[in-house]
Amino acid sequence: MKKCHFLILLFIFPFCVQAQEYSIADKKAIRLHEEAEQMVLRRRYDEAINNYKASIDKNKDFLESYIRWAQLLLTKGDALQALAVAERGATRVNNNSQMQGSFGWLITNILMSTGDFNKAIEKFNQSKPYFSPGLKQNNNYIALEQQLDFIQNQLASPISIQKERLPHPLNQFNLQYFPVLTADSRKILFTKRDGLSQQDHEDIFMSYYENGSWSTPEPIAETVNTLYNEGTCTISADGNILIYTSCDAPDSFGSCDLYITYKLNGIWQKPVNMGPSVNSKQWDSQPSLSADGSMLFFSSNRRGGYGGNDIWYTVRQKNNAWAEAKNLGPAVNTPKDEVSPFIYFNNELLFFASNGHIGFGGMDLYMSKMEEGDFGRPENMGYPINDHKDQLALFITAQRDYAYYTENSFTDGKLEGSYLYRFAFPEEVDLGEKIIVTEGRVLNSRTGLPVSAKLSLVSLENDSTLYEFRSDGETGDFMMLYPDQSFSGLYVEKEGFLPKIYNVEKDSLKNKKNMEISLTPIAPGEQFIFENVFFDFDKADLKSESMSSLRRLHEFLTSNPKVSITIVGHTDNVGASQYNQKLSHRRADAVKTYLLENGVSEDRLGIEGMGDKHPIAPHHTPETRALNRRIEVVIR
Repeated sequence: MKKCHFLILLFIFPFCVQAQEYSIADKKAIRLHEEAEQMVLRRRYDEAINNYKASIDKNKDFLESYIRWAQLLLTKGDALQALAVAERGATRVNNNSQMQGSFGWLITNILMSTGDFNKAIEKFNQSKPYFSPGLKQNNNYIALEQQLDFIQNQLASPISIQKERLPHPLNQFNLQYFPVLTADSRKILFTKRDGLSQQDHEDIFMSYYENGSWSTPEPIAETVNTLYNEGTCTISADGNILIYTSCDAPDSFGSCDLYITYKLNGIWQKPVNMGPSVNSKQWDSQPSLSADGSMLFFSSNRRGGYGGNDIWYTVRQKNNAWAEAKNLGPAVNTPKDEVSPFIYFNNELLFFASNGHIGFGGMDLYMSKMEEGDFGRPENMGYPINDHKDQLALFITAQRDYAYYTENSFTDGKLEGSYLYRFAFPEEVDLGEKIIVTEGRVLNSRTGLPVSAKLSLVSLENDSTLYEFRSDGETGDFMMLYPDQSFSGLYVEKEGFLPKIYNVEKDSLKNKKNMEISLTPIAPGEQFIFENVFFDFDKADLKSESMSSLRRLHEFLTSNPKVSITIVGHTDNVGASQYNQKLSHRRADAVKTYLLENGVSEDRLGIEGMGDKHPIAPHHTPETRALNRRIEVVIR
């Protein structure tokens, strides 16, 4: 009995039919075939192909040589030639049901590799009667059957997109990949490699969108690009924090590590290795920073994962250090590879590429939604966003107008180029609430100088911090990106200053540009409006939505133990003035009671009810009257 020798790692067909005699008895043809098998084992592929061809020339009915020849062509990347050889051999099968099954399986897989899914499904279904019971129990058969069912369903409802390769002067190099954009979509950064080899040099390049076109790409900065390899980066929403991959640098922990640098006065500072809590002795790369800079996702093949490359994450702590990196878990990660994570601007959607989840072949793009604190089961992004090629490095703009990604190009199975593409993002993919942008500066009200302050966006319904941002200490500039969620508050805080409190809806902060926030140094007589304190109509009972502001006032007094305050209540002019004065006093007293119950000494707290005597806006409209219904805090 002669057995066929399938190399599991070499071919995509990881099993063969049961041991059998050859379909011919021609000894010379068999000898040529078996010599070819030995050449394959020694990776002498071109010589092996010549031998398979020679064996068929000796006997045109040598079915096993057709199969092996086609397999080897497919392994070398020549799928069309492999299909021609396989179909030529299939015409000579006649009544050999076992070989009909073998050719059916082979041709199905070749068609899959070319992206001709409909023909692959048709061929698979036609060949089912010829597949042996043992084959149908094999895991590879079960996986392919499930994949074809998935693809058939996807093809029935394709997403309408038009992919386009980014025009010149972008895509002028052989290899450019992993595009990321700033929140305003006016700057694109990508990795550029000098040649096609893994050993060729990598750098980070950038281009600006000006007057309707992209500028000629340039290296990002001499402080970032060095003699070592730098690439696959992520940039904060405001463009002032850059995290990127550097390989084989002297201070690295492994083959590739993650580094961080900050832009001050328009200049990128000296990068710093993110340290052993983030980096490992293995490969750590492909970072994605959340819009507020609080979480970092990346891909790594370190120990403790579920397979080859997994998605890991780390959280920025209060002291700006990064916590010990954790694996994202088995819902996302598989025994195969998960790479190129991208956390969308709402911090609730994670996109990544994988060949371990069911898909179309190669690396597909997937989306996982945050569910009760964890990312849930990923969804394939569908056809034709995904096809038989590798799709990697997805980036969706904050405006949701375009999605950018990388697509590789191959010739004869070898990487020929890697290019930047985009497509108009389809409405069928739900990204949740629209992204709101608020930008401006934080300044010292006395000196006019910039202030590095913390800006916290908080849900007033449950007192949870949604996002945290910081203003730049050199310029005072800030940019906040957040979902269009109702009923939220903005708290601007800096040690030594009075807090500034806003209601995002009432103060019309959504998509506001050039907002100027003045923080006042703590001093007697200074005051601030204690926003986001809510009472029912004509009552002095604090509503639950007030807890966020009340807690921050308590923290302010705890952090400044020598500060005493007067809590001043104000109303609008609806109703009798004497009644309004008593109501405002009772409301101020309710705030004082909360602070007393939480440990603030009574001698630090005074109250006053001003009624409708000191409006800050005319009482002409419901909106202006709402501004006058307020609590103020005065430093004593």
